[in-house]
Amino acid sequence: MATSIRPTLSSFTLSPLFNRSPRVSFSHFSTVPQSHSLGLKLVRKNGNSMRVMASGNVSSSVTAASSENLLEWVKQDKRRLLHVVYRVGDLDRTIKFYTECLGMKLLRKRDIPEEKYTNAFLGYGPEDSHFVIELTYNYGVDKYDIGTAFGHFGIAVDDITKTVELIRAKGGKITREPGPVKGGKTVIAFVEDPDGYKFELLERGPTPEPLCQVMLRVGDLNRSIEFYEKAFGMELLRTRDNPESKYTIAMLGYGPEDKNAVLELTYNYGVTEYDKGNAYAQIAIGTDDVYKTAEAIKLSTGKLTREPGPLPGISTKITACLDPDGWKTVFVDNIDFLKELE
Repeated sequence: MATSIRPTLSSFTLSPLFNRSPRVSFSHFSTVPQSHSLGLKLVRKNGNSMRVMASGNVSSSVTAASSENLLEWVKQDKRRLLHVVYRVGDLDRTIKFYTECLGMKLLRKRDIPEEKYTNAFLGYGPEDSHFVIELTYNYGVDKYDIGTAFGHFGIAVDDITKTVELIRAKGGKITREPGPVKGGKTVIAFVEDPDGYKFELLERGPTPEPLCQVMLRVGDLNRSIEFYEKAFGMELLRTRDNPESKYTIAMLGYGPEDKNAVLELTYNYGVTEYDKGNAYAQIAIGTDDVYKTAEAIKLSTGKLTREPGPLPGISTKITACLDPDGWKTVFVDNIDFLKELE
């Protein structure tokens, strides 16, 4: 059945499904973004000064910034992971599993019948201060291909044995029983939701950010680390090589793992490409300036999929890009994001 994937604010750049173009729910984005002139700059012609209008769609705040200063700004920008977006085949079924088995709260739900899709936002705290999940249900689409590139989400729990038994009692699928991670002491377990998305449960003490990880597979770990550090301003928190199992992981984020959601990148020895399927969408990140963010991404050889600017009809400013492996990220203006939650 031909259906278009219809993202919200965080997922307006979703790849079209079944050769149909995506539509935007949150912003109904369908037109070219508003231009932002660089302003005037001085050039020389035949020894005389003259002023000409610079071209390009970037903020005037970027014009005087050198590449070095711009990339330094990225490190100082107030960023955090806002939400992760993916598609499910039965929204009510998924909400029931997440609330009853994983202890999440349904934060809000929005149905857009004219566009034939529904969104639900779930997590462990309000969206203005917590990393949350945005589920998308497209009318009539009951199954998606998760592919081999997406890994899992991570959830920190106080008592992993109790959590696993609760999930089992509710009919949930346990794919790894609780036990220490290979080569370490952290006790983990794995479960699957009704659509086949994997969740890693990590036994930890109390944390302000229980939804703590998104794991994605990449084809060149060093290349990805450099990109996320330079273009996204993330900090490399740690790496761990597992030669026995032939993989290496890198944890990156905007703060320590015990207090913030982080990105876990996994490199499997010798594997450079993966199938992304059509289920997982992308992550949204907050920023103080989407124009500077876009310029930094360009400097870091990232691919912009949406030039920075306000969405038509509303003031929310966004930009979007692909990392070297094709993983999508949307950057959202921090102030505009909070206004949209009001």
